[in-house]
Amino acid sequence: MISTLRSRFLPFLVLFLLVAQVSFAQAGAIVQDTLNRVDEMGRKQGLWKVTAPVAEKPGYENGQLVEEGRYTNSKRIGVWRRYWPNGKVMSEITYQMGRPRGEYKTFYPNGKTEELGSWDLDRNTGKFQRWHANGQLAQDFVFNEHGVRDGEQKYYHENGTLAVQVSVNEGKEEGTLKRYTPDGQLQQVAQFDNGVIDAANSKYIKPVPKADEVKPDPKAAPAPAVTAEETTNAITFRDNGYNTLYDRQLRLSQQGEFLNGRLHDGKRYTYDKDGILVRIQQYKSGRYIGDAVITDEDLR
Repeated sequence: MISTLRSRFLPFLVLFLLVAQVSFAQAGAIVQDTLNRVDEMGRKQGLWKVTAPVAEKPGYENGQLVEEGRYTNSKRIGVWRRYWPNGKVMSEITYQMGRPRGEYKTFYPNGKTEELGSWDLDRNTGKFQRWHANGQLAQDFVFNEHGVRDGEQKYYHENGTLAVQVSVNEGKEEGTLKRYTPDGQLQQVAQFDNGVIDAANSKYIKPVPKADEVKPDPKAAPAPAVTAEETTNAITFRDNGYNTLYDRQLRLSQQGEFLNGRLHDGKRYTYDKDGILVRIQQYKSGRYIGDAVITDEDLR
C-alpha cells in the first residue's frame, strides 16, 4: 500500500520541484534585470541607480548613490530621488512619461525641507511652500493651472512671523496688502487695483527699516557670477527666479532672487579657511549695498 502511494505521489513531487526551480530561476532573472536594465531595443526599463563619478555632480565619492528611480521605455516615471554628497535626500520629484508632473520636494543638506509643491511640466501649480534655511516657513503661495500666482499669498520673516499678506488675481496684486515688521507690528497698508498700487490709499504705519531704504549705487560692485562649484538642489538653476546655492562643502553660498543668472536681490556668504562664516554681502537690484550682521542663527 505504501509503495503504491509512493509511486502515485512521486510524479507530482518531481513536477512540483521542477516548477519551483523554474520559478526561482525566473525570480532571480527578474531581480538581476531590474537594476539598470536595458531592453533589446536599447530602452531603459525598471529600477535605475546613478552612482558617482558624475561629471556634473562633483563632490561625491566613487560609487556613491547620486540618483535613483524607475524608467519605462527610457522615460522617467514615479518618484525619483537625488542625494546630497552627505547621503541625505536632495529632492523627490514625481515624473509622468519622462516629465516632472505632480508633487515634488527639495531639501537642504541638513535634511530640512526647502520647497514643497506640484509641477506640471515647467510650472508650479496649486499650493507651494518654501522654507528658510533655519526651518521657518518663508513663502506660502497658490498657483493656478497656468503656473501663475492666484489667491492669497504670504511671506514670512526668518523668525517665523508674518511679513506680507496679499491677494493676487492671476499674477496681479488685488485689494489690500499688509506688511509687518519682524516683531509682528503692522508696518504698511497698501491698496492695489489690477497690480497697480493706489498711492492715495496706501501708507506706512511704521517706518521702513534702514536696510530697505538703501538705494543701490550704480557704480557699486555688481553681484558676482555663479561659479562652477555652486549648485542648487532644485531640478535646474533658475536664471530668473529664486535660488538657494551651495558650495562644494554644502555650505550656503547665495540665496535670493536672480535675474539673468546673477543674484539680483539677496545675500552672498563667505567662509574662512576653517569653514567659519565671516561675511554676508547684501545685493539689491544686482548691486552691492553693504554687509549684513552675522547672527547666531547664521552660524548654525
